[in-house]
Amino acid sequence: MSIAVVGMIDEREEALSLIRDRIEERGHKALLMDISIGTGAIVPSLKAEVGFGELSELGGGPSTGVAAMLPDGREEAISIMSKGLTEKILSLHKSGDLEGMLAISGMTGAMIALPAMKKAPFGLPKLLISSAMAMPIHAEQFAEYFSVKDITVMHAVVDTVGMNALVRTIALNGADAVSGMIERDRNFVEDRKPSIAITEFGFCDKGAHYIREFLEKEYETVSFHANGIGDKAAIELIPQGGFQAFIDLVPGAFSEHLLGGNRGNAGPDRLDIASEMSIPYILCPGGFDIISCGPLERKDRDDTLWKSRKLADRKLYIQEHPRVQARLMAEEMDQVASSVAERLNRYSHKERVKVIVPLRGFSSLSVEGGPLYDPDSDRVFPVTLKKCLDPEIEIIEIDSDINSREFAAEVAETLSKIPKLQ
Repeated sequence: MSIAVVGMIDEREEALSLIRDRIEERGHKALLMDISIGTGAIVPSLKAEVGFGELSELGGGPSTGVAAMLPDGREEAISIMSKGLTEKILSLHKSGDLEGMLAISGMTGAMIALPAMKKAPFGLPKLLISSAMAMPIHAEQFAEYFSVKDITVMHAVVDTVGMNALVRTIALNGADAVSGMIERDRNFVEDRKPSIAITEFGFCDKGAHYIREFLEKEYETVSFHANGIGDKAAIELIPQGGFQAFIDLVPGAFSEHLLGGNRGNAGPDRLDIASEMSIPYILCPGGFDIISCGPLERKDRDDTLWKSRKLADRKLYIQEHPRVQARLMAEEMDQVASSVAERLNRYSHKERVKVIVPLRGFSSLSVEGGPLYDPDSDRVFPVTLKKCLDPEIEIIEIDSDINSREFAAEVAETLSKIPKLQ
């Protein structure tokens, strides 16, 4: 087995050579992969085990590499090299010949390497050394990779070309880091207890804690932070098949996609995560009562969300300056419920889908005495859901709030009654 060492040899030969040698000094095999596209000035003496021509050909390009496509075809050239690298990484992993991946790069090299890191399975060590990842203008683009996969970024501070004391230090640190990652077996699929996925956030954390307590003897629960980014991770990871059930305690990113909100970036597929899977799926309406709309100054800036939803006229909960929650209105709750039903009705295994509704609050903010308490609006959700949901999908109503032990006990009991977990 080997650690893939990825970079443009015609730009970073010295750093790549140092990393390769350090990994092999620690007793591991380094497999050097050259992703050069022809922009570097180095005439390298270092020879890669996997050359740029091989990667280009795997990506659908010429066997001689993509240099001839520059400058006009730069975007296509990068795409070809990225596809080729991804194909090679996945092939090596499938054959059991890959135990880790390290890439050292600038912006272009990162754009070639990141898709391969994203496709590589969870748990495989993936380390990117670059000074380009801290650029704020590209934060949203990078989040598409870092939010859904366990990619470690080592910020290089300086550019990693040439050789000097700073580059030497960061290169050796990176080689030691990826080597250390593989020197212990941490494959989550091989845990003794079967794993159950659960979504949660701060306003439902007590409920999630109680659910974990009820399930801990038989299962290990893995939590996804339902802040939009964590929802994207759930969309990516759960369908890979490592979980025996999915408790969607906080699907609020779906309502924020419909209505607008900071957690809505998970997109329209948020409720489709388990739609084709045979595992039990339990949906609870955590977070369907609020819209995340901070920071507060948006209300004074002619913000589209604040203006269209008239949020300034609603009950608001201000956690601190950047984070503000606004209460959903009854007509919005009706829209959310009908949209949830429409999505769940598409599920292939409806007998394994359950909806559990806490009648006394969908979050800690909406319980009696809470800052966003509005029982009339909450009541709209189960009423509409019953009208629109396929009768094959069971709805269970509990006379308590989502953070109560009674509610958690019902979730655990319902899970135990669903046909044998797979």
